[in-house]
Amino acid sequence: MANQNDSFIDEVTDDLRRDRLFRAFRRFGWIAVLAIVALVGSAAWREYSRNRDEKAAQAWGDAVLAAQQAPDQVAALSGIDADGSTGRALVTQMLAAGAEADAGLTQKAADRLETAAATVASDPILHDLALLKAVMLAGTSMDAAQRDSILSQLSKPGAPYELLALEQKAIALIGADRKDDAVVLIRQIQQKDGLSEPLRRRLGEMMITLGAAPEPQDGPGPQTMTVAPAN
Repeated sequence: MANQNDSFIDEVTDDLRRDRLFRAFRRFGWIAVLAIVALVGSAAWREYSRNRDEKAAQAWGDAVLAAQQAPDQVAALSGIDADGSTGRALVTQMLAAGAEADAGLTQKAADRLETAAATVASDPILHDLALLKAVMLAGTSMDAAQRDSILSQLSKPGAPYELLALEQKAIALIGADRKDDAVVLIRQIQQKDGLSEPLRRRLGEMMITLGAAPEPQDGPGPQTMTVAPAN
């Protein structure tokens, strides 16, 4: 008899649980459905966005390749639509500046890069890259005060292209016939961490040209001193 009572109680309990479950589903089931729809929609949107970005990047790359084969590369590159990508827009402007420099329009190329740098001011890597390229393209044709100002900004400790900007400072000092200051600055650069092998080699070659030992001598490193701008 006890077993029959227990079985009856279990059946009633199961019925109550099912009834509560059905009522809960009728009351809150729309939330689960909404969550599923949101997950499916999010995945579909990510896939759509990825395909769209890939197509845009491919179209941009095809346009760049075609522009480089055009008779007027500068005009062709300037007309490319980067489809809202600041990175692709900057690369396009750098390629156009390179074409201008090849045509002997170095100052115009530098001006283009300075303008392009202003459009990516929030991205220090792209911004500093454009300015450094502007200095390297213009060389001595750039106003000395302007060049010194840009290089001082780019060579601040921790800047993305600090060492390359310091190298350009040394080149400017050599061009201004300030060889002793150039030697001091190059020695300072050679003592810095993160020096790449190509940069180390270029610095050594500059030191040989200046009549100094290509590498620092063993012992305490040279004391840091401030080198005045190469005017």
